[in-house]
Amino acid sequence: MESNSNTKLAVLIDADNAQPSIIEGLLAEIAKYGTANVKRIYGDWTSTKLRSWKDHLLQFSLQPIQQFGYTSGKNATDSAMIIDAMDLLYTERFDGFCIVSSDSDFTKLATRIRESGLMVYGFGEKKTPDPFVAACDKFIFTEVLRSEEEPDKEATFRRMSTIELKQDTKLVNLMRNAIEASSDENGWAHLGQVGSYIAKQSPEFDPRNYGYRKLGELVQAIKLFEIEERSTGQGHAAVIYVKDKRK
Repeated sequence: MESNSNTKLAVLIDADNAQPSIIEGLLAEIAKYGTANVKRIYGDWTSTKLRSWKDHLLQFSLQPIQQFGYTSGKNATDSAMIIDAMDLLYTERFDGFCIVSSDSDFTKLATRIRESGLMVYGFGEKKTPDPFVAACDKFIFTEVLRSEEEPDKEATFRRMSTIELKQDTKLVNLMRNAIEASSDENGWAHLGQVGSYIAKQSPEFDPRNYGYRKLGELVQAIKLFEIEERSTGQGHAAVIYVKDKRK
């Protein structure tokens, strides 16, 4: 998806459920979808648990929102984020929201925002419950956003081999269905349209989850599909088309 500087986004970060090592990659990822007009991060800033976040507040212009934990075992941060999100929604100044958390408590919030016709981009760890993931238009696992200086080696997505990719039935079926739905009478489908179809069917899909930077690289690695580059002429970049080899 191309960056659109006119798309106004509200970024709400749950500091209790996000790691500081993702912040640079997170903001770079958000820039692909629009401009972060609001960047708020929620937590109990009197607690030593958030000490590692404090160094990043000024550097990345994050507005800290103080939320005391009034009751042991209860996450007051969630409530504060949800209330703020609804207040921002009612201003009608935004085109979308970025919710950064691995907590399923934001499932209903994501659903409500989408019901208002706005985009919802979710960011969370691989452990994020499926209902929250499914409630977003797009969901990015934060393991792919960690800085090289502080990688989470146990969680980072490694590059899967062709054999492993072929054995991933869900992935192969997702690709085949997307190509089928986007193809012309000869079975060829524009890679961009294939990507758009997949995004609608599977919000959490991302080539980086399999260790590949781009969708084209992933399709090529699976080796079940033909790939063809077609020149559009007039100095424009070639357009990539794909086709199921079974056709």
